[in-house]
Formats: sequence, structure tokens, C-alpha cells
Amino acid sequence: MTTSRTREQGYSAPPQWRDRKRYLWLFGLVPPTALFLATALVWAFNELGWTAVSPVWWWIGPMLVYVLLPILDRFFGPDGQNPPDEVMEYLENDKYYRYCTYAYIPFQVLSLFFAGYLWTASNLSWLGIDGGLGLVSKIGLALSVGVMGGVGINTAHELGHKKDDLERWLSKITLAQTFYGHFYIEHNRGHHVRVATPEDPASARFAETFWSFLPRSVWGSLRSSWELESKRLERMSKRPWTIRNDVLNAWLMSVVLWGALIAAFGVSVLPYLVIQAVYGFTLLETVNYLEHYGLLRQKTAAGRYERCTPEHSWNSDHIVTNIFLYHLQRHSDHHANPTRRYQILRSMDGAPNLPSGYASMISLAYFPPLWRRVMDHRVLAHYGGDITRVNIQPRKRSRVLAKYGVA
Repeated sequence: MTTSRTREQGYSAPPQWRDRKRYLWLFGLVPPTALFLATALVWAFNELGWTAVSPVWWWIGPMLVYVLLPILDRFFGPDGQNPPDEVMEYLENDKYYRYCTYAYIPFQVLSLFFAGYLWTASNLSWLGIDGGLGLVSKIGLALSVGVMGGVGINTAHELGHKKDDLERWLSKITLAQTFYGHFYIEHNRGHHVRVATPEDPASARFAETFWSFLPRSVWGSLRSSWELESKRLERMSKRPWTIRNDVLNAWLMSVVLWGALIAAFGVSVLPYLVIQAVYGFTLLETVNYLEHYGLLRQKTAAGRYERCTPEHSWNSDHIVTNIFLYHLQRHSDHHANPTRRYQILRSMDGAPNLPSGYASMISLAYFPPLWRRVMDHRVLAHYGGDITRVNIQPRKRSRVLAKYGVA
């Protein structure tokens, strides 16, 4: 039935089609609430006398990324459902979906402050722990918080693409945990312009290992964001060292957040904040690595890169990781329509597909020989066996071309 609000906005009621994932999107709140679940499990295990096993739950974040999500992706498989044209406008304007992303932020902040307490508390007897957490448990907790931060960058990615000023500020707030506020600039105005070209630091090249891609992407994206924002301010006759610099005001949010945590829990919390931040943005960069590996936009007769199309992003339609990452795996549609909200992103024909969900491929990326065995032949097949159309790691170019019989 069409509500009065819907009539006022001019949106017609949707047909019989329904989004079967509508309430499943709430599972996107698992990462920012996982710490509370872990705490309850630690308490329960200690109550049962399983004290030797209970600390494993502080590692709930890595268990989620490397074990549970890949298993669930394998079990539930691909999604297979695209929203039809006639419901696109209705879904786009259904605010329920954006509230699902907004809800991430308060849980994220609460979890971060709770982690600060757990890292520094000297008496956790209420959890059945003598004294405070041991070093291994604190590191596991830091990595679990890092998973929340890494997934939080993806939430910020969804918010940062929108035209609404509130959502853009919420994006920066979400990025504050990992001190990666410059991503807001580089991703929108850098990556989306240069994607699948040698000039893009966030597009992985054929034969480039993740471990060589990581520093190139981190430092390249940082440098690019500063250059992009400096040029924007220069056009406004302003110097870059101003609060209106979106890189600086995003970093300032991190300074305020981290400063509040240090003020509340002491300087001893700082090493764990660093660990969670580095691990969090490393998860993001791992996803960057697999999203465009080896893919290349060809140059036109005019010397410009062709328009980005579905064939320039690796996709996966595995439903479980799609839910946790707000359809990030439908990456081709995202690049074609950057402001399109996650609930109406489609799995597009012509896009190359990964053999599994992003969660499974993250683990594979850490092991270059296995990654190349799985992915290199897929890149080559995508280009009909023509290695010259592939985005090849420059220092390995002659060796790669020779391997495939190209002089």
C-alpha cells in the first residue's frame, strides 16, 4: 500500500517484487557488535570452567573474516537476485536502507571505547579473569577491533559516495578509527577516475604480489589525496593548510577520537590503537588488490583511456559477504553508478567473476603463488589470451611478455 509520505514524495508503491535481503542487511551490524558477543562468550566459557579456551573469543574478528564468512559463502553460494527496473526508484528512496548504515557508527564508537577499557583494565574479575587481559588476548582484541575498522571503511565508502552532506560527514567519522580519512578524497576523486589504469595506486597489476601492492597503494593513495585536495583549494585561492582541507579535517577527527581514548584510558592504549588501525586499513587494501587485479582500460585513438565498463572490475555475487559489505562485490555497477545506493546495485553481465566471495579471496591474496595460480589464467582468459591487453607490473613486464611468447 502506498503511504501518505510516499505519495508526497511522488514515489509509487513497489510491485509484488520484494527484496529478500531487506532484513538480512542488519547482519552488517555484526562487525561493530562482535566485541560484545565475544565478551559474553568469554564470560560464559569462564563460568563453565573452560578458562583455557575462553581467550580465543578475543580473536572473533579474524575468525569471522578468515573462517566463518568463507564457509558461509561456500554454503549459501551466489545471490542471483537483481532488483528490476520498476522498483529501483522506490528502493533508492526507502530510508530504511540508509539507516542500516547509519547504525554502524554508534556501535563502532561504543565498541572502540569498550575495547579501550578491556586493553587497560587491571581487574576483570566480573569476566572470570584474574587481573587484566594477557598480551595475546590484547592483540587478538586489537585485530578484532581492526576488523570492525576495516569493515567500517567500507561503510564509510558507501556513505562517502552520496551527495547528502550528513552522509559525507558520517563517512569521515567512520574513517576516524583507522586514521584513514584521506580515503574519502582519494577514492572518490582519484580511484574512480583512474581505475584499472597504471596510474591508479589502488588498482593491482598482473604479477604484482599483495605485499608489493600494499605499500604502493597506501603511500600512493595518501600522496594522491593530498595533491587532489591541494589543487581543489588552489582553485579557490586557498592554501592547503586550512581546516577546509578535507584531508586535514578528516585526520583531525582521528586526532580527537584517539585523544579521547588516550585521555580516558591512558597512553598504554596507544599501541593497540595503532595495531587495529594498521590491520583495519590493510583489510581495505586487500580488497582493493582483488577488485581490479590485472584489469586494464585500453587507450582510444585520441590517447585517452576508454570509459570504465563492467569488464574492468572483478565481481562476486556470493550473498553472505555481499550482505556484510553492502554489495561491494557488485563492483562493476558501483563504478558505473558511484552514487547508486547499495540496495539497488546489480550483478552485471560482462563483468569478470572471482571464484568465490571477497572473504575467501582475502586469505588467498596473502599467498602470492596460490593467488597467481588461481587468478592469472582468469585474467588472461578475460582478455582472450592477449597478454598485451593486461595491466602488467612494470618491472616484470618483459619477463611476463616473454613467458607468453610476446617479444
